[in-house]
Amino acid sequence: MGYKVVFTDHSLYGFADVGSIHMNKVLQFTLADVTRAICVSHTSKENTVLRSGLPPEKVFVIPNAVDTAMFKPAQQRLGRDEIVIVVISRLVYRKGADLLVEVIPEVCRLYPNVRFIVGGDGPKRVRLEEMREKHSLQDRVEMLGAVPHASVRSVLISGHIFLNSSLTEAFCIAILEAASCGLLTVSTRVGGVPEVLPDDMIVLAEPDPIDMVHAIRKAISILPNIDPQVMHDRMKRLYNWNDVAERTEIVYNRALKCSDQSLLERLSRDNGESE
Repeated sequence: MGYKVVFTDHSLYGFADVGSIHMNKVLQFTLADVTRAICVSHTSKENTVLRSGLPPEKVFVIPNAVDTAMFKPAQQRLGRDEIVIVVISRLVYRKGADLLVEVIPEVCRLYPNVRFIVGGDGPKRVRLEEMREKHSLQDRVEMLGAVPHASVRSVLISGHIFLNSSLTEAFCIAILEAASCGLLTVSTRVGGVPEVLPDDMIVLAEPDPIDMVHAIRKAISILPNIDPQVMHDRMKRLYNWNDVAERTEIVYNRALKCSDQSLLERLSRDNGESE
């Protein structure tokens, strides 16, 4: 129909498995007529460009943001006699639920004063329940089940550390929400996660149980240096939806200003021709 098209990609896909190969072929065809594209991280942009064949100059990076008015620290700082680690995630393979099954018991063994709060549901929940029973951690691992988004802050401000165990992630808004609430983050070093926060606000680990335990130990050691309100104030400066909206509007305006092309010219884009 000749409309200008802006495609926004929030995901990362592989290249080697059969499903990804077919998906990437479909993507190359469907994005051949795209005017501009937006990705949420530089890693996501690289992934999209490689999968779709889009010229890099057509793809813009605009990160997600966080509502800092909603996600703010507790009025009263938590004590440090007990350290609470919060997990809020879908309990599925892609989110690293199997890693949690190995990491949580070891951290509890090393630190008698550490407690976990796990929010989320999914097919891997039964493995976490079995782990809790096997290691007699019923009083140290609280399973909340699904957490409505409106209740996420109340769960986050109950903890000191936010743990993200994802195996793939284009960006991860959950990390922004936790940091805005003043939590120090421990996360797997995957996808666009290393781009999300400054180094002093996050401890990264390989998606490996031993390395994740090491990262949690490091996070616990630097907790005394973390001021939740200072972290929240930094997040207000780093991320806001107004900035995202303005940058997105610029991309759409650029798309609108692109010259109209004939059907033959548009169909030829999948052969590598650019505007």
